[in-house]
Amino acid sequence: MKRIGIYGGTFDPIHHGHLILAQEALEQLMLEEIIFVPAAASPHKLDQPLTPPAIRAQMLEAALSGMRCFSIDRCELNRPPPSFAFDTVEDIRQRDPQTEFYYLVGADNLPGLRSWHRIDALEKIVQFVVLERTGMLRESQFPTIQRHIDISATEIRNRVAGGRSIRYLVPDAVEHIIARERLYQDPQRLPKKL
Repeated sequence: MKRIGIYGGTFDPIHHGHLILAQEALEQLMLEEIIFVPAAASPHKLDQPLTPPAIRAQMLEAALSGMRCFSIDRCELNRPPPSFAFDTVEDIRQRDPQTEFYYLVGADNLPGLRSWHRIDALEKIVQFVVLERTGMLRESQFPTIQRHIDISATEIRNRVAGGRSIRYLVPDAVEHIIARERLYQDPQRLPKKL
């Protein structure tokens, strides 16, 4: 049976922390592939402005270019928001029913996990895996991929808004898209935390 990871998020922007933890999960869990799923809008962040979905997907495609085991699935961008993980997993499972799925979730999402839409049903069809990059998580009921990486999308947006470099924090192609589209220039419009 195939083993595939599903990595959902706003990816606003995708950065090296996301990619490093995804690679760790791929190797440690012996997955064949990780599917990155950009959210149209997270149900827990509806009040926060986001970069338009097409541009976030473009940044993801640029970051994943040439990565054989990483792919992007736009299913959430093709549905009206908000984006629910259960609907996404069901959509992907229907296309690939003979697969064991692992749902990769950032450790910062753990406190609100019980409030996710249809969480009990979701837990029956995926194995949750926690991606922990702060070094602060002491224990979890789920398998955990830990690697201390001090990079966050919030930091990247704030650095751009402040006119500071984001080199080495995001792939070069993503940095070019951020500059070309003039993303994150206005500190008043920045999402608070993603």
